[in-house]
Amino acid sequence: MIFIDACKRKQTPYTPIWMMRQAGRYLQEYKEVRKQAGSFLDLCHNSTLAAKVTLQPVDILDVDAAIIFSDILVVPLEMGMPLEFVAGEGPKFSSKISSEEDIKNLKTNIYSNLTYVYDTLCSVKSSLPKEKALIGFCGSAWTLATYMIEGQGSKTYTHSKKMLYKDPKLLHMLLQKITDELKGYLEMQIKAGADAVMVFDSWAGALEKNAYLEFSWKYMKDIASHLKKKFPQIPVILFPKSIAGYLDSIDGDFDVFGVDWSTPMQMAKHHLGEKYVLQGNLEPSRLYDKESMEKGIDEIIAVMGKKEGHIFNLGHGMLPDLPRENAISFVQMVREKTKR
Repeated sequence: MIFIDACKRKQTPYTPIWMMRQAGRYLQEYKEVRKQAGSFLDLCHNSTLAAKVTLQPVDILDVDAAIIFSDILVVPLEMGMPLEFVAGEGPKFSSKISSEEDIKNLKTNIYSNLTYVYDTLCSVKSSLPKEKALIGFCGSAWTLATYMIEGQGSKTYTHSKKMLYKDPKLLHMLLQKITDELKGYLEMQIKAGADAVMVFDSWAGALEKNAYLEFSWKYMKDIASHLKKKFPQIPVILFPKSIAGYLDSIDGDFDVFGVDWSTPMQMAKHHLGEKYVLQGNLEPSRLYDKESMEKGIDEIIAVMGKKEGHIFNLGHGMLPDLPRENAISFVQMVREKTKR
C-alpha cells in the first residue's frame, strides 16, 4: 500500500494523497446515504451505511487511503454522556463534567461497546482494494475533554481553562481516564482492520505552550507509545491543529505529523522533517478555485519535493460546499506533479 509505505518513509511512485473529511457533504452520494440513515449519529451507528460512505471517496476521488466514517464524540457518548447533534449548532451533551464525582461516574472499558465502529472497519476492509489503506482514528484526550466540560463546542473554552488553572489535578484525572479508553479504542480498531491510526487534536491551539505540552501533547504521546509497543508495524499519525509556535518541543514515538494549513510547511520541515513523515497541508479553501489550488500544490512541492517523507492532504477538513470536481482534480494533480 503506497500510503503505508509513505508513512514508513519508503520510496513510492508518487506522493500519496487523501483528505480529512473526504467522506462528507460536498458529495451528493454522501448526502443521500445520510438522509437514508436518518441522523448523523444514526449513520455512525449503522455499520453498513457508514462503510458505504467511507468507501465513496475511494471510488469517486481515487484517494490512496480511506478513513473510517465515525465521530470523535462516540467515546464520551459511550462513557455515559448523552449526545445529540443540533442542526445549525453542532454537537451538544445534555450533561457536563465539573467535579471529581462526575469523572468517577463516567463508564470505563467502553471501547468494548464500540462494536459498530469495528464492524464498519471490518466491512470496509473486506471491500477496499488491496492497494488502498484504511485509517482508524480518535480525538485527543484534550479535545474530547473540552466538549465534555463545556457541553458543546466552544470558542473560549472558559470552563475547561478554568479547570486547568484552578484545579489541574481534576483535569489530569479526566484526561487520564479518557486516554485509557482511547488506547483500548485504537487497539480494537487495529484488530478490526485499520492499517494506520490517527489522533486528531482539533483544539490544540486553544492552549499556551506549556499548558499544551502538559495537558494535551503528553497524553497524545502516551497513546502513540502504547500503540507502537503493541503494534510496531502500524503507523501512528498525530495531528495537533494550530501549534506552529510549539514545533520545537514536539517529540514522541509516532510516525507521521499532520501539518495544519496555518503552519508553514517550511517551518514544519525544519523542526520535524528529519524525524517524522509530514502530512499536509493545503488550505482547504484553495479547492474553490483550480488556479489557487494548483498554486498551493506547487508551493508545497517546492518545499517537500518529490521524495519520501511527505503525504499530501489538506491542512484541515473538506468544507461542505467545495466543488467535487476540484477535489477530483486535486488528487489527479498531486499524482501527476509528484511522479518520481
